Amino acid sequence: MKRALITGITGQDGSYLAEFLLGKGYEVHGVIRRSSSFNTERIEHLYRDPHESGAKVRLHYGDLNDSSSLQSILRAVQPDEVYNLGAQSHVRVSFDIPEYTSEISGLGAIRLLEAIRQVGIMPRFYQAASSELYGAVLETPQRETTPFNPCSPYACAKAYSFYITKNYREAYGMHACNGILFNHESPRRGETFVTRKITRAATRIRVGLQEKLYLGNLEAKRDWGFAGDYVEAMWLMLQRDVPGDYVVATGKGHTVKELVEVAFRHVSLDWRDYVRVNESLYRPGEIHELVGDATKASRDLGWQPTVAFRELITSMVDAEIETVSCGTK
Repeated sequence: MKRALITGITGQDGSYLAEFLLGKGYEVHGVIRRSSSFNTERIEHLYRDPHESGAKVRLHYGDLNDSSSLQSILRAVQPDEVYNLGAQSHVRVSFDIPEYTSEISGLGAIRLLEAIRQVGIMPRFYQAASSELYGAVLETPQRETTPFNPCSPYACAKAYSFYITKNYREAYGMHACNGILFNHESPRRGETFVTRKITRAATRIRVGLQEKLYLGNLEAKRDWGFAGDYVEAMWLMLQRDVPGDYVVATGKGHTVKELVEVAFRHVSLDWRDYVRVNESLYRPGEIHELVGDATKASRDLGWQPTVAFRELITSMVDAEIETVSCGTK
């Protein structure tokens, strides 16, 4: 039985990856931060009590800001694969807390890589990179050879984590991969991210719980896929004998306005009656278009996205409808 360790396991991607790996017969361990609230909603159906038996996720307290905790967990778990998904991952928020974002999303990667080296184990390592690395894009679509041009503290931190992962691969012979994932969504997406903000608002407006939705740049174009598809690509990268870096994307771009139209139409509303643009919600250093070319992932990994844009957005709206119907506001 292979053993995997996931940082950021309580997030959208972490929860889907944990499910995926359990389905593959892995023993799955997750790193969670100690906080005043037990933030495990997305994995409550997966994690296990230490006294229970069965193939469930086992959780360990640790922090990407604390090297000693990472070393202790690695010694105890002895993982075959490590997936570093932990980050302050909200781009707009990174402008408000740039130092913290850099500490966790950037330096967190080297703490984990160095902890692996110090403990003396050789697991296969996955680093969550981001399409935000391309920033003010120099070519479209973006592929592995496209130069990075980051436009936010988050993207700059991710650039550091990308290069330090590559450096440890080349300097120490580690099987370390970067997944340059373009936007990927699901009903588990956090409510502050624009996709979930829109699908949630459309549903709440439909049932009278909300009056208006305020958004920033409606013309921003992104390549949106399904998070459940993208975690499979993470796993596939670590199954190859030769490590590498891969773009994971659908290759199709859609504007925020298109997303709004699909979500509101699904609940029989005209979005123009409810959506307002608020320029204060624009990012400093706005990025207008990110669309990926996943040819390399298709060729080397055999990976393909399975969920189309409209299907993704309507499934998120349907999940919101179910939540409202169950009385959760």
